[in-house]
Amino acid sequence: MRKKLVRVTTADISLLGLLGGQLGFLNREFEVVGLAADTGCLDTVARNEGIRVIDVPMRRDISLWSDLRSLFTMIRVLRKERPFIVHSNTPKGSLLSMVAGKLVGVPNRLYTVTGLRYQGESGTKRKLLMLMERITCFCATRVIPEGEGVKKTLRADRITGKPLSVIHNGNISGIDTSFFSPAAVGKTRKELREELGFEDDDFVFVFVGRIVKDKGMNELADAMRSLKRTDSRCKLLLVGPFESDLDSLAEGNEEFFRTDESIKYVGFQSDVRPFLLAADALVFPSYREGFPNVVMQAGAMGLPSIVTDINGCNEIIQEGLNGRIIPPRDEAALESVMRWFMDNPEAVSSMAAHARYMIQSRYEREDVWNALLEMYRSLS
Repeated sequence: MRKKLVRVTTADISLLGLLGGQLGFLNREFEVVGLAADTGCLDTVARNEGIRVIDVPMRRDISLWSDLRSLFTMIRVLRKERPFIVHSNTPKGSLLSMVAGKLVGVPNRLYTVTGLRYQGESGTKRKLLMLMERITCFCATRVIPEGEGVKKTLRADRITGKPLSVIHNGNISGIDTSFFSPAAVGKTRKELREELGFEDDDFVFVFVGRIVKDKGMNELADAMRSLKRTDSRCKLLLVGPFESDLDSLAEGNEEFFRTDESIKYVGFQSDVRPFLLAADALVFPSYREGFPNVVMQAGAMGLPSIVTDINGCNEIIQEGLNGRIIPPRDEAALESVMRWFMDNPEAVSSMAAHARYMIQSRYEREDVWNALLEMYRSLS
């Protein structure tokens, strides 16, 4: 009989996208059950991965009564399922499942730390988020940092004293470089740029992700305002949703991103490959990450990246080899390096030439999945 593995994320979209393919792979050896709040994707996860799924309503934000209801539901589910392993990664889903797993006696409670939310906060909220991390780690039997940067931060901030070990070279699921490949898109870069309205001599930066303050979008707006005044080649392709209820932008920046002629806003896209292929470089000025998938996706598509010197980003990108690294929250540095990209085409081409190989050699998804499977097999 296969041992049971319950895989938990806060919302079903993470099971569908972030862990897509991995759950079906693990289901060959374990009986995998996906557990998340159903936002409309849970049935698709079940079909795609060939696994059972369970809806446990959860909220990303802190809500005492809602979180308590979710915890009681999680306890009931885990008591009924009696898994050998419960493995979680998103902050709220991890807190609830690790506490519930400890209370009902799940023997192996694994928490993959993909990002530390408190890093972008201060005051009481920072202290509360740090406390939540400490509780999650305390209740876990094994804490798995997604990368070396997260590992160092967990130690430096005294979040946990448990042994910490990164799986493979980091990242939660790796990259399918046969899917994230220019050849797999079906259209040429020239065709895509024409469809998006870009000229041959435009230098197109692309951002992919949630358009919120925490991703450095206020700094990017300021940099774009300055750059477009002096260089008409500078264009920004903006891919992702605005989330003004959680982490709003400075006044006027959402309107600027939506309407300025130097910016092409396309909203959320289920397939980001065409937009990466149409661009010249990824710009990703985030304040905090665990191990950002979009930087790996861009690299697999042959794009150099501008990233901030934060966890994950500074592991994927090597300065001057496959991109450039700048300080976070530094609009002047961001503007300067974006201008450098436009003014140094040979250096940018060299970085682009290295980008795909560096992802293939370190983060191919089958390598990450097999390393995860070996870790599961070692549990008793």
